[in-house]
Amino acid sequence: MVLSTTPELVAGIDLATQEVRASCADAGGRVVSRGRALLPAPERPRPGWSQTDARAWWPAAVTALREATDALGPAAGAIQAVAVAATSGTVLVADDSGQPLGPALLYDDQRATAQATLAAGAGRERWTALGWQPGSTSGLAKWGWLLTQPDVAERARWALHASDVLVAALTGERPPTDWSHALKSGYDPRRREWALEATAAVGIPDALLSEVRPPGSPVGVVGTDAAAATGLPPGCQVRLGMTDGCAGQVAAGADRPGRFVTVIGTTMVVKGATDDLAHDPSGAVYSHRHPAGWWLPGGASNTGGAAVVAASPGADLADLDRRAAAAGPASCVTYPLLRTGERFPFVAPDAKGIWLGRPTGEADRHRAVLEGVAFVERLAYAQLGDIGAPALGAVRSAGRGGRSRVWARVRASVLGRPVLVIEGADTALGACIVAAAGTLHADLVTAGDAMVAEGEEVFPNYAESEALDESFARFTIALSERGWVGPALAQAAAIRP
Repeated sequence: MVLSTTPELVAGIDLATQEVRASCADAGGRVVSRGRALLPAPERPRPGWSQTDARAWWPAAVTALREATDALGPAAGAIQAVAVAATSGTVLVADDSGQPLGPALLYDDQRATAQATLAAGAGRERWTALGWQPGSTSGLAKWGWLLTQPDVAERARWALHASDVLVAALTGERPPTDWSHALKSGYDPRRREWALEATAAVGIPDALLSEVRPPGSPVGVVGTDAAAATGLPPGCQVRLGMTDGCAGQVAAGADRPGRFVTVIGTTMVVKGATDDLAHDPSGAVYSHRHPAGWWLPGGASNTGGAAVVAASPGADLADLDRRAAAAGPASCVTYPLLRTGERFPFVAPDAKGIWLGRPTGEADRHRAVLEGVAFVERLAYAQLGDIGAPALGAVRSAGRGGRSRVWARVRASVLGRPVLVIEGADTALGACIVAAAGTLHADLVTAGDAMVAEGEEVFPNYAESEALDESFARFTIALSERGWVGPALAQAAAIRP
């Protein structure tokens, strides 16, 4: 990491599902202050529904930013820019004053199945060329569903992503949106245009769609009211951010061709970079676009850190890690899916969690879940390699779950390659790096070069390879028997890199 001597700073906001986190960093990527605030738990009133009250986002962002800026004291005046990263596919519609017309639909909401079918059909040629198609969790389908609700279409004036809500509050104006958050809402980054044939098919008027610009674009300055509330200096630049997965990718330095990262938070996101657009006929992999021109393929599984927490509620996970490492490979196999449906590395709306065998105790259960998520990760890298987006060298690791050295060793052993743990490579830092592009640094590439930590390499335990390969084979057979994974992917994943 290159340490900076300049006092200039940037701020990054991570609008997550259950909390808002804010970080302030210098030009060398050193985080000098942090803040956080909790959000209400997601509401899941019916199977497949996942929603929240968007009105809670700005007050929570104010709290998180105020904590971070208060910790800086007078140095908060040196903050040059701020950017926002949020969950991909979390959307809402608002009236002419920006007030939400109903709940925001979260990234995993699946209610918009009819709209997804319409959008996929209307833009079929476009989606084929782009290597992606809208599903029920896409922002495009969910905007369409929201506009079918009573009195909403007549009052709707804005179709918004979660990030747009905070950018509007910071600037006091209706903002453009970035092409990272807009990808799953029907924006075509190849042609740099909205897929109007698809938005029209689901009933979204053109007037509701925002102008789209690249991540890092300046869109205004922090207004007087927002500055007073947050502690950000008046006139601080507001720059468009990226989705949480892309921001985490940037923070891990995996936004250059051949580099890939696994971000393990509540879910598991695998992302990397390629020179050319990769096409996945199954629809599991989608590609964002980097402002420098290359592509960022990847996807988000519904497995991840939440499965580890759910398997051992209230437990000391660090202690379980130590016991699981000492115990060695698990005696049983699990696909640790908490709710119905998987989206990556395979698309299976009916997928459910599986246990093959019963754990012998708490440590064995914990180890089985660590391995189960790693098995999904191995399938993910096989899928990416199969469509021409191979990971070269060590897999980078970020997110709260990705920092566990025990889990990193398990994952390296399952993957058959080193795992490079990048400390501090979280979404808020990624948002800081995006904010620094064009302010503290010339562009996003040079900002990443200066602000990303080097990382610690964790190597496989080859003594466990045979046992883990046997468990992985049982895992893929179980998924194949249920029709969730095809034989080609299972065969590709069976081959160690």
